[in-house]
Parts: sequence; structure tokens; C-alpha cells
Amino acid sequence: MKRGTSKLFLSYFLSSISISIIAPLFYSLTSFFSRLVKLLEAIMDGSRILIFCQTKKGCDSLTRSMRVDGYPALAIHGDKDQSERDWVLNEFRTGKSPIMIATDVAARGIDVKDIKYVINYDFPGTLEDYVHRIGRTGRAGAAGTAYSFFTPTDFKLARKLIKILSEAGQEVPAQLHQFANMAKNTEKGKQHT
Repeated sequence: MKRGTSKLFLSYFLSSISISIIAPLFYSLTSFFSRLVKLLEAIMDGSRILIFCQTKKGCDSLTRSMRVDGYPALAIHGDKDQSERDWVLNEFRTGKSPIMIATDVAARGIDVKDIKYVINYDFPGTLEDYVHRIGRTGRAGAAGTAYSFFTPTDFKLARKLIKILSEAGQEVPAQLHQFANMAKNTEKGKQHT
């Protein structure tokens, strides 16, 4: 986070968001997708779900896979023309398509009320982007839940994420501490070679 971000701001901003970290037992696109499907089966109740991907290509690919499996998902990102982005946003806002898959274009500036779940299918490259992404839920006093898929390449962010969650008064998942230790041990190993 930027240095000027206060503990009070983080505490207020994240206070109504429940945060979960999901790490597959082994990493593959298939395992991630199957974990996402299981998560959606558990949480789908007609509420709005916003899923973030790191790339436009990943966004379109995940949307196709989900639609093939029967999920009412639409994608929004910078390669879509403005009329398509407006249509997708309207479908999501009105609940006609309760699942929207997006790049970080939706993390800032898109005002949709009542997003109950945010899923970081691809963990963002910075923690500032993480806070903006999960901030799409839990708005205006409503409760929300953020789920984040975490891979070994994301472990390097674990220590900073622990700090942000702690400063915001959030419970830090035990698994996140393990990831931070794994990243620390990996760094130590690289220093000795």
C-alpha cells in the first residue's frame, strides 16, 4: 500500500469484508478451475459475484469455460468496445448476469452496489490493486466476502498482505503465515546460491 494509507482507513475500508485465501494442493489450471467451480457451487445464491483475472486473455478464457459449464458469466476488460462494456456492466448491475469476470479495469471506478462476493482468481501483482479489488464488495455498510486464489508465485506478497490484514483488524488465515515463511525460506535459499 502507499505510505500515506492510514491504519484507520484500512480498518474502516476492510471492516465489512470477510477475507479467505485459497491455495490448491497442487497448481494447475484444471485444479484452479475445479476449485472455483466448487466455490461457486457453495456461494451462488443469486447474488452478484465479481471475479478478477490478471489478463484480458485469461478473462475471456475463464468466461468461455464458465459459460460452457452453464454459468451466467460475462467478461469486461479494456479490449471490449465501450458499448459492449456498458452492456456487460448493465447486465451485471441488474442481476441478469450475476457473474462478471474482469481485469483490474473494474477494480476502480465501477460503482455497482450489492456485490456480495469478490474472487481473485488471479492474485493481483500489487497489494494496492488487491485492496481496490476487494473493495468492490462490502460497500455502503453492506457485508461482503473476498476469496483469493494464491499460488507459489504469490507467496512473495504474503508478508505484506498479513500486515495489511492485521492493520485492518482482519483475521489472518494461518495458511497465509505458512506462505510467508515459505517465501522467506525461498529467499534465503536464493541468497546462498
